[in-house]
Amino acid sequence: MGPARASHRGEDAHSSPMATESPLHKRRRDPTPAELAGIPWLRVLEPRERERAAAKVTVGDALPGDYVCRVGRPVTYWFGVVEGLLKMSSDNAQGRTMTFTGVPPGGWFGEGTALKRESYRYNIEALRKSVVAGLPVDTFHWLLDHSIGFNRFVMDQLNERLGQFIAAREIDRMSNPDVRVARSLAALFNPVLYPGVGQVLRITQQELGYLVGLSRQRVNESLAALEAQGTIRVEYGGLRVLDLQALRSSMSQARAATATSTTSSE
Repeated sequence: MGPARASHRGEDAHSSPMATESPLHKRRRDPTPAELAGIPWLRVLEPRERERAAAKVTVGDALPGDYVCRVGRPVTYWFGVVEGLLKMSSDNAQGRTMTFTGVPPGGWFGEGTALKRESYRYNIEALRKSVVAGLPVDTFHWLLDHSIGFNRFVMDQLNERLGQFIAAREIDRMSNPDVRVARSLAALFNPVLYPGVGQVLRITQQELGYLVGLSRQRVNESLAALEAQGTIRVEYGGLRVLDLQALRSSMSQARAATATSTTSSE
């Protein structure tokens, strides 16, 4: 990080959660022009707003297993994924880990925590080598106070996130592994939350297994079933969605089947 940029950031750089996560904070740096260009919410800002916000963005090069944020740590940054794949999870009272979702490129997360300036209630961990961007929470609130475009972006994020977590809670009660895989894929292909994904998601079967809570072998079987239905195509290094609506419909059909089964048993 250059001297001029470091002094411009002032206390923000020292108060970053990256600074308390020793492996990641050592890799903190300025974003490249290409990395800034890939941040979706910068595009909705007015020139003055964009200039102020872009000057405050920091990126960190995370390695697999690095934590971007952890349960109980106070929020000081709003985070997003420039490259790579992160996992959002928490541990329950019994010590079991519950995975909420994956966060692919283009995804920004933690706006609810940033809005309330509270401590994190979940962990964010890198599943592979990733580039993570952070916007200081004070700049986040300045944008909320001054930018209509940014407010709309955050509102869309919150609305989509609510729907995503409601669906995740419903599907987690189902034992059908094919439905669990379909749910996770549909969530990762959300164009509002993860505009950087497009039609092709770069993910391995092992990584998908981490997100879904299934073995790589069982994930492979589920992907084969979805591919046979014509909803996805497995490609080298990733997955291509062919029919997102059909992928989402498989979840609705599973919910309906579960409801019918429950009614019949009663």
